[in-house]
Amino acid sequence: MQLGINLGYWGAGMDGDNLAVAREADRLGYAVCWAAEAYGSDAATVLTWVAAQTERIDVGSAIFQIPARQPAMTAMTAATLDSLSGGRFRLGLGVSGPQVSEGWYGVKFDKPLARTREYVEIVRKAMTRERLSYDGEHWTLPLPDGPGKPLKLTVHPEREHIPLYIAAIGPKNLEQTGEIADGALLIFPSAEHLEDTAVRHLRAGREKAGKTLEGFDIVPTLPLALGEDKDVEKLADTFRPYTALYVGGMGSRQQNFYNKQARRMGFEAAAAEIQDKYLSGDKEGAAAAIPHDLIDKTTLLGSVDRIADRMKEYAEAGVTTLTLAPAGWTLDERLAALRAGTEALERAGLA
Repeated sequence: MQLGINLGYWGAGMDGDNLAVAREADRLGYAVCWAAEAYGSDAATVLTWVAAQTERIDVGSAIFQIPARQPAMTAMTAATLDSLSGGRFRLGLGVSGPQVSEGWYGVKFDKPLARTREYVEIVRKAMTRERLSYDGEHWTLPLPDGPGKPLKLTVHPEREHIPLYIAAIGPKNLEQTGEIADGALLIFPSAEHLEDTAVRHLRAGREKAGKTLEGFDIVPTLPLALGEDKDVEKLADTFRPYTALYVGGMGSRQQNFYNKQARRMGFEAAAAEIQDKYLSGDKEGAAAAIPHDLIDKTTLLGSVDRIADRMKEYAEAGVTTLTLAPAGWTLDERLAALRAGTEALERAGLA
């Protein structure tokens, strides 16, 4: 199992330290450094900045938002980043959510599975450098009865095949991801529930494509807080606002993918209470309503040995790249958590 690092959203208050974190992850042998985007910083600029100042670590979008870019533009960005980084780019895609898609980009959030499938087909076709034409429900290239003509990408990517990942959480999205992608980006993953909530759906998609999970990259992101085992509950409290935001407020009452994930993991009553309080404006109450067990199952907390034991559980559940989001109030604390990740991987016998 490999390790990755997730820098999260730029502008979250730790920007001055993020380059140091990425460089240390590069030195320690982490496989990939991911960056996110929502409606603030864009991931492409951050990844370019990181790639220019690291040597070996891959850089990956987790994710480029599908409603933010035309698919041909995404192919251009992927090819350029792969070329500039010397073949170190991984393309992660996702549909975002209704609030961001419709409120920020003005793109209707409908038929997300069909849109994703067409988007991936166009991106992949463009990156083969054949002349681009496509006739789908959501995109038609070139537009009919106009001056457009099929064009081909002029940039030569470093590699013939740039790895393509999809952020997936629901059963149907996971199955399609297994069918059409090279990897899956997961959030709020519990090792105990991973087979039922994710892996079996990915496997079904691979089987639909006539493939197995061999070579398919399963990539959950896990916050990590280093400390003594006796302080695990206090460490878990660090992530209460983060968990409350996603389970309670990331999306509407009718459409919150993360709330549904918590329910699938057996936290139905808690998920409802967290959402009720968050959407009513009681963010502190929402954070307080989160069961400790929900946080502990979806993070890495405690000593290196405890973290190593949890890493074994994730590896046994099918994870191939474990992405860490190391917590800390200072850069030194974040770097210590980063180093603890590699030490735990070695103690677990997974390096």
